Amino acid sequence: MLTYSGKGYSKAFVHNFDRLVQRIGAGEAIELLAGPDDVCAPIAGNAEEHCHCASVIERDRLAGSDLAPLVGVALAPGASLVLTAPLLARLRAAFATGRIRRACEGCPWHAMCTEVAKNGDDGTALLQCP
Repeated sequence: MLTYSGKGYSKAFVHNFDRLVQRIGAGEAIELLAGPDDVCAPIAGNAEEHCHCASVIERDRLAGSDLAPLVGVALAPGASLVLTAPLLARLRAAFATGRIRRACEGCPWHAMCTEVAKNGDDGTALLQCP
């Protein structure tokens, strides 16, 4: 989400992610789930999609582990948080320096996200938070 810039797996995926980013940017809480979530909704109906793979569950675990110290709460299924402007800035800075990128290893979007972060997050969809 930090580097999401309107690209994705399909038009439906992008449309859905755009809506989620708007809701989060307006202050809606992010609730963590185990398994496919609202981000994956457009592709989760197909059991062959990667969102059902063990590697995605492991990426979610790594991301939660990396992010927890920055957000100040344990990030496990059932946890929720509201993304604020100061927290968004901290997360983006940590992402750009690689501090919270363990979950990115092997991801096909790794290079694109790295480029977005390197360019100061210009062009990202999540521009503001309360």
